[in-house]
Amino acid sequence: MNSNEKKALRVTACKVRIGAVTGVYCAKSGHPGGSLSAADVFTYLYFKEMHVDPKNPKDPDRDRFVLSKGHACPGLYAALAERGYFPKEELKSLRHIGAMLQGHPDMKHTPGIDMSTGSLGQGISAACGIALAGKLDKKDYRVYTLLGDGESEEGQVWEASMFAGHHNLDNLCVMVDCNGLQIDGPVSEIGGVMPIDQKFEAFGFDVQTIDGHDFEAMETAFAHARAVKGKPSCIILHTVKGKGVSYMENAVSWHGKAPNDEQYQQAMTELKAELARREAE
Repeated sequence: MNSNEKKALRVTACKVRIGAVTGVYCAKSGHPGGSLSAADVFTYLYFKEMHVDPKNPKDPDRDRFVLSKGHACPGLYAALAERGYFPKEELKSLRHIGAMLQGHPDMKHTPGIDMSTGSLGQGISAACGIALAGKLDKKDYRVYTLLGDGESEEGQVWEASMFAGHHNLDNLCVMVDCNGLQIDGPVSEIGGVMPIDQKFEAFGFDVQTIDGHDFEAMETAFAHARAVKGKPSCIILHTVKGKGVSYMENAVSWHGKAPNDEQYQQAMTELKAELARREAE
């Protein structure tokens, strides 16, 4: 990755964070913490990794993405808007009655959404089905799905992982946003999901662990995942919940609530300052 590519990704990630926080603020509800922790991987997927075309969102040969942690959709919506799937102005109508952008992803009404999700644990199962369909149809598309570390306490995640390993789904890339927090508190104190890397390895995955805010690390990891044959891939992303907004970072209270007017202004000040810094690099 050259310096211009890295700069472009960093700038775009700042815009994604601004869009995600704006959407939650305008909705007066939503999930900013996990949207911000995943903003960098959303950016990398849609602006570097995946074969997609916003002008043809139903292209049968496109790569697919399933947001298993569906509550983090404000971040995904912001990335889709930046990529050109729909106008960025739509972000301000998040969760409004009759609006296109619902509180969880809806594949029927939102361009770029490949699977409706929200019930935690189920997205990875859908991704496995899509990946198997690709194999049966002899298609070259890849399937990506993003889980949360808290979400991975769900038993269905491991049933799906067993399925993926059994069927040698090497066109499947599972990512886990390990920000260490879930709605009830620290993941380490709630469900005992760690060591998550060893669990995926036990189900037959090729597993990598990286800094989920490092685009160069992502480039290396996703290239490796594409080269893996005969088994599914898993990339563990160590991230900071609420990344980019000082008062939200590593704060479980920001898992699922909207900023008030003053908090929103502070968030915009910080995020726009970071955007200006990245643009000036």
